[in-house]
Amino acid sequence: MQFKEVQIPEGDLIGYENGELVIGDRPIIGVLRGDGIGLDITPTMKNVVDRAVQKAYGGKRQIVWTPLFAGLEGLHHYGSEFPDETVEAIRYLRIAIKGPFTTPIGEETHVCLHCAHQQYHAGACDKCGKDDGVTDRFRSINVRFRQHLDLFACVRPVRYFEGVPSPNKYADKVNFVIFRENTEDVYAGHDFEKGSDTALAIIDLIKEKTGRQIRLDSGIGVKPISVFGTERIVRKALQWAKDQGLPSVTLVHKGNIMKFTEGSFTKWGYELAEREFGDVIISEKKLWDELNGKMPEGKILVKDRIADSIFQQIQTRPDEYSVFALPNLNGDYLSDAAAALVGGLGLGPGANMSDDVALFEATHGTAPKYTGLDKVNPGSLILSAVMMLNHMKWNEAADLVVNGLGRSIFEGHVTYDLARLMKGEGRTDVTEVSCSGFGEAIIARM
Repeated sequence: MQFKEVQIPEGDLIGYENGELVIGDRPIIGVLRGDGIGLDITPTMKNVVDRAVQKAYGGKRQIVWTPLFAGLEGLHHYGSEFPDETVEAIRYLRIAIKGPFTTPIGEETHVCLHCAHQQYHAGACDKCGKDDGVTDRFRSINVRFRQHLDLFACVRPVRYFEGVPSPNKYADKVNFVIFRENTEDVYAGHDFEKGSDTALAIIDLIKEKTGRQIRLDSGIGVKPISVFGTERIVRKALQWAKDQGLPSVTLVHKGNIMKFTEGSFTKWGYELAEREFGDVIISEKKLWDELNGKMPEGKILVKDRIADSIFQQIQTRPDEYSVFALPNLNGDYLSDAAAALVGGLGLGPGANMSDDVALFEATHGTAPKYTGLDKVNPGSLILSAVMMLNHMKWNEAADLVVNGLGRSIFEGHVTYDLARLMKGEGRTDVTEVSCSGFGEAIIARM
C-alpha cells in the first residue's frame, strides 16, 4: 500500500489468519508521538522496549517502528489533527502505540496543539505565541480513532507496584484487567435535550406502549446493548484470560434493575462463554452445584457481580478477580476507581482493540507545561507497551520491562511525581530521576 507521508520501512507486516495475528521476527509497528509530553515519554518508551526485546531474544527479534502522525504532527504533515492516512496506516499495520493527544474541553472555537490554550480566533496562539499549532476546535482524537477503527474493547490492566504510596491496605493484591465495551451503552451518544422533538416523541411513545409517564421536562438518553456488542467484548475478555493463563472472568452489570440491557449483557455473556469456550470455562453455578466449590486445574471461572457491589469488593478482596468484562459506563467508573486503589493513573496503561487492530496508549493527558523538560513519568506508556508485547505474545520481553519497572520503583529510582509521594510517606532513600532517566533505571534492572 502506498502512503503520502507515512514511510513503511523494511520488516514484517503483521497478518491476521484464522482469528490470530501472524507476527514475524521484525514486525512493523506504528508509533504516534502525541502532543505535549509525548515529546518526552514516547522516545523513552521506545528505548525501554527495544532494549527489552534485544535482551529477551538476543537480537533474533526486533520491532521496526514507523512514525504515524496525528495531533500537532498531523497538523504539520497534513493540515489536519486527524488525518485519514493515519487511520488507514493503523488499519494496515494492525498494531500501533500512541502518546497523549490534546482534547479541547471549552467552548472556544480554536485550540493550540503546542500548549492546549483555547481561544476564539485562528493564527498565533495568545498564550505561547507559536503560529503553527492553532487549529479549529475538534472532537476527541482518541474517541475518533476508536470509532473509525471500530476499536470496540477498551482494555485497562490495573496492578500494584511495591513502593507506590496507596490509600488502600489491600493494594498489593490488586492485579486485574478491565475489558470495557467501547461502542454501545452511553458511548453510543443517543442523548436528547429536554423539550426537543426527539425527546418528546420518545416520551409519547413510551406512554403509548407502556402507560408509563416520563416528566415532560426530562432529557432522554437511549442505552443500547446488543447481542453483537456483548459477545465480542466478552469473547475478547475470555480470550485474554485464556492466552495469559488467568483464573477468572467476571461479568459486571446492573441487571437487577435494567434487566433487558445490562441483565441481557450477562445472559448473553454466559451463553457465549459456554458456546465458544466450553472446554476451558466453568460457571460459578456449576462450580458449587456440581463440583463442591473445587475449581479444576487449568480452567477459567466465569462469574457475574452487580456493579455497585464490585466497587466494594475490589477494595476488600481484589485478589478474587483477574479479568472483568463490562458495558461502557460501568467500565468507565470501574477503571478510574481501580486506578485509585494502586496510586492513581500515572502508571495506568491502556489499549483499544478490535479483533485484528490494536492501538495502545498512555491514559493521561498532555501536560503541556512539562513538554520538553524530560521530567514526567513515562510509566503509563511503558506499561501500555508491555500490553502490546503480551498482545504479540512476546511475553519474555514484557516480563523484563515489568520486572525492571517494579524494581526501579521499589528501590526508589522514580520521577518527581512518585518521589514526592514517597518522601511524603517518610522514605529517605528516594532518588528523583528524569523521564529518560527512569527509562534507563528500568533497563538497568531488567
